[in-house]
Amino acid sequence: MDLPRQLERMASQAEAIASLTRSLTVDEACYRIEESSWSVVEVMGHLLDEEREDFRVRLDYILHRPGEPWPPINPQGWVTERRYRERDLAGTVEGFLAERGRSLAWLRGLGEPEWCTEGQAPFGVISAGDMFASWVAHDVLHLRQLVKLRWALTVRALEPHATRYAGDW
Repeated sequence: MDLPRQLERMASQAEAIASLTRSLTVDEACYRIEESSWSVVEVMGHLLDEEREDFRVRLDYILHRPGEPWPPINPQGWVTERRYRERDLAGTVEGFLAERGRSLAWLRGLGEPEWCTEGQAPFGVISAGDMFASWVAHDVLHLRQLVKLRWALTVRALEPHATRYAGDW
């Protein structure tokens, strides 16, 4: 694995995520396509907490604390428990970018990790390489989610005019 290239990717993905949150009103930041889906501010709350309490922590456990049980997390439950929808979007984005900066510095300090090192997750065995790959891919899943939200917000803001000439979503 080309770690420096993946760290560049993580940095650029964080910037892309942040750019999708800019210039939104409070109403737009809290908008949900469906009641059961997440809003932009909820996605950002999730990304902040995942950065701070999930991927970096778990990769550290795999590489440096083998056999120790992982601290519990509840990403789905945190959305309501931690009241993500009531958070300030700009502050949450700033927090995410700061945590991503800490993560990138930490990852750079690892040198050449043993990606084949395995750890015991609640769902089974996972390698350090698989955990890191999942971390990088996690950004892209939420980029897709944020782009879908931006599309819905754009279509909503332009009503009653149609966007069909732009192309099919």
